[in-house]
Amino acid sequence: MTTALFESNLRSLQLLNRGKVRDIYAVDEHRLLMLASDRLSAFDVVLPDPVPGKGAVLTAISNYWFALTTHIVPNHLTDTPPVDVVATENERAQVRGRSVVVRRLQPLPVEAVVRGYLIGSGWKDYQAHGEVCGVRLPPGLQIASRLPEPIFTPATKAEAGDHDENISFDRMVDLVGTGRAERVRELSLQLYAFAAAHAERRGIIIADTKFEFGLDASGELVLMDEIFTPDSSRFWPADQWRVGSSPPSFDKQYVRDHLETLDWNKRPPGPRLPPEVIAATADKYRQALLRLTRESPA
Repeated sequence: MTTALFESNLRSLQLLNRGKVRDIYAVDEHRLLMLASDRLSAFDVVLPDPVPGKGAVLTAISNYWFALTTHIVPNHLTDTPPVDVVATENERAQVRGRSVVVRRLQPLPVEAVVRGYLIGSGWKDYQAHGEVCGVRLPPGLQIASRLPEPIFTPATKAEAGDHDENISFDRMVDLVGTGRAERVRELSLQLYAFAAAHAERRGIIIADTKFEFGLDASGELVLMDEIFTPDSSRFWPADQWRVGSSPPSFDKQYVRDHLETLDWNKRPPGPRLPPEVIAATADKYRQALLRLTRESPA
């Protein structure tokens, strides 16, 4: 867990996309290899310093949740071991423990966001308008308040370096159609309810999270990308949650808080991170994995 992988280099496969964290390669016309690097993005900017072990932790957590949620929605995973689709030992070392072979899907052009607590951009929207993405909330809520019930607040998906944009449900309907938007909302709320209850039994509050869905060849909705990781969710230690203050977290909020102290305009290039911030962030990711799954990454 000491050597960080900032960027993969798999010459035996065609590189299709290098995202904020994941490198996507073509395996064949039906499958992709998705590799989680140790890159860290904050405020939608990829930072220059990787976090050792982060990709392995993200992969282990996602695989854990994918296995637990197949009764709610199918996901993109296949049974193909990543080491079987690359050619050399160097490439096998790169993919081992941080990659999955997945089905090719047609991604929906939205992120499915569920909020159970009032924090982040939702808190800012509530302060300004008393609502989040068009969802009216009761007056008098404070930062980190638990919402009366979880709310679905979709967003558009940004390219690397751009910012995701919160949108209304009506706008999502315009993008994907009424039936599909309603089904994504239903599945997202089911997934959140299931995972929030599970995580709370392990001492973690999932304050909010986001999902990505795609369509398979038959038009069925399939869960893809990642699920309930420290990159896609806010994880709070349940015993330190207090209404009225932002709790400490097991996710990259620790890095965001550090960056907020800097004179940086939140545009590329991102600033370098001190070694102690990198080490503490790696530890927070690993704590989240151990608490949720009681396991270490392979």
